[in-house]
Amino acid sequence: MNQADNLKQGEKGAWISIGAYLILSATKLIIAEIGNSAALRADGLNNTTDVIASVAVLIGLKISRKPPDRNHHYGHYRAETVASLFAAFIMVTVGIQVIIDTFESLISGEPANPDMLTGWTALAAAIIMLGVYRYNRTLSKRIGSSSLNAAAQDNKSDALVSLGAFIGIAGAQFGLYWLDPLAGLIVGFIICKTAWDIFRDSSHTLTDGFDEEKIIEIKSSIYEVPEVEKVVDVKGRVHGNQEFIDITILVNPQLNVKESHEITEQVEKLLDDRFNIPYAHIHIEPFQ
Repeated sequence: MNQADNLKQGEKGAWISIGAYLILSATKLIIAEIGNSAALRADGLNNTTDVIASVAVLIGLKISRKPPDRNHHYGHYRAETVASLFAAFIMVTVGIQVIIDTFESLISGEPANPDMLTGWTALAAAIIMLGVYRYNRTLSKRIGSSSLNAAAQDNKSDALVSLGAFIGIAGAQFGLYWLDPLAGLIVGFIICKTAWDIFRDSSHTLTDGFDEEKIIEIKSSIYEVPEVEKVVDVKGRVHGNQEFIDITILVNPQLNVKESHEITEQVEKLLDDRFNIPYAHIHIEPFQ
């Protein structure tokens, strides 16, 4: 299965997340209004941001499938990263609003007495999102999609948020009325934390950041090719789910062009087999 097919498979997980978030966000917001739960309301708003994030991932996956053209020689893989960055700004806006609203509820001193129906709704949502998480995690491993794996981790965090909302609502039933808005406040911080993580990873990718430890591991592995005398430099950058590596190696100056080319093929095969990196630009220089 090629990269385009993998991206198309990844769209299934994005569609499942979108459907689940749409249903859950609408249900939570309606029941939170009826049952007077700040925690469930915050959880519902959290899911609305997740809809935006999932749509952004879906759009990014679709654009990423476009082949290279004269203006995008490396393809359109970074479209997914740009979409994720946009989603992060939307999420942090909603997160800050949730924090402000629930903080005002806490300092007002007005006791919140949410109906237990809101608690059961939160618990059911947690179970559903765990199911979505397991599906997306399995699919991401099968097709080797880092973006879908990130979406799966977001699914898991949403399940934990809903579980926290259930605990807060349940605590309010025993007279701990402050526990429900406190749970809503925590949800707001979780939304902002998730937005920051997405922003940090996306900006790191867009500025050509690369895992330093992986560079060291790649460099040491290249020496396993017997004809490589020295690895001068290894650089890496990420385009969507694709990693591009630039390598400079020194070889015996007596080798002809064909023999030198065979060395590059060995290095490329090693990178593909061990690190799942199918694209590498290898520059050969004579070893003095």
